[in-house]
Amino acid sequence: MNPTADATSLSRAEQSNASVPLLDVRDLSVHFPFRRGGLLNAQQGFIRAVDGVSFQVAEGETLGIVGESGCGKSTTARAIVKLVRPTGGEVYLDGQRIDRLSDREMLPHRQNIQMIFQDPFASLNPRMTVGNIITEPMHIFHLYDRTQRKLEAMRLMDLVGLDPKFLNRYPHEFSGGQRQRIGIARALAVQPKLIICDEPVSALDVSIQAQVINLLMELQEKLGLAYVFIAHDLAVVRHIAHRVGVMYLGRLVETAPKAELYAHPRHPYTQALLSAAPIPDPVAERERKRIELQGEVPSPEKIYAGCSFADRCPIAEESCRGAQPMLEGGVHQAACFKAEL
Repeated sequence: MNPTADATSLSRAEQSNASVPLLDVRDLSVHFPFRRGGLLNAQQGFIRAVDGVSFQVAEGETLGIVGESGCGKSTTARAIVKLVRPTGGEVYLDGQRIDRLSDREMLPHRQNIQMIFQDPFASLNPRMTVGNIITEPMHIFHLYDRTQRKLEAMRLMDLVGLDPKFLNRYPHEFSGGQRQRIGIARALAVQPKLIICDEPVSALDVSIQAQVINLLMELQEKLGLAYVFIAHDLAVVRHIAHRVGVMYLGRLVETAPKAELYAHPRHPYTQALLSAAPIPDPVAERERKRIELQGEVPSPEKIYAGCSFADRCPIAEESCRGAQPMLEGGVHQAACFKAEL
């Protein structure tokens, strides 16, 4: 055997593995059919909740996804983990396609991808103790024996800032912030590589939000986790994310590294979002000019020949209504014909 050749081959394999993103979402779509009206005047169609979303997440990275309520952020998250079935597109986790798998085939992959939900109370079984909630995923994936599971649950409670002596308490005995920490501990129970965070702090008080965000960042540093972090609070996303994607009406309209997007937003919708976010400086807050969007929020039922933002865009031209803009630009991408790329 040639040691030099073996070393070269190993190096190439490592480079190949390093080039494969942990999560690769390609042209993901989720359309919900609807029917309205009576027998004689019934109307049928589709709600295009997610309509062609593509992005990648590397190991140890946080991708923040922001946008107005109803833009498809949460549906995107649920489609990735198959809580709702995608209508089209492809989802790859660690190089393996998962969007077409059955529930049974998907089970082994769920160990690598977990989810933290928005409502920390509704997502926890009120009839189970905290210890059972945290150890249940370990039982499903056959991790540890019974004694080790209890010890691991206590370790995870301590890791997320909860006293392990409360292992036998029920969710209603905890505050909202503590319940969300339980949800985080449950997500960590199977040692995942990626966690989908679906607005995990929007239901919490501001001071508790900061504690939970800091906890997630500390866990990422200790465990090498990757996050897809969904929120409507631009300040929260700015604090935790490495890259940011902006969604509008089921599509990504801009993606960029955090510092670049907040300093130089290119899409008019991103500019409007940032202009509406409060600044913790009274003088600057009074003097800055907000971008007020005109027109009605478009319907996800309608198929747009051109840019779906054109009717509200302050710089739109007639040509913007003739073709759908695609994300363009290198590291900083914007789906706008008028954006400076």
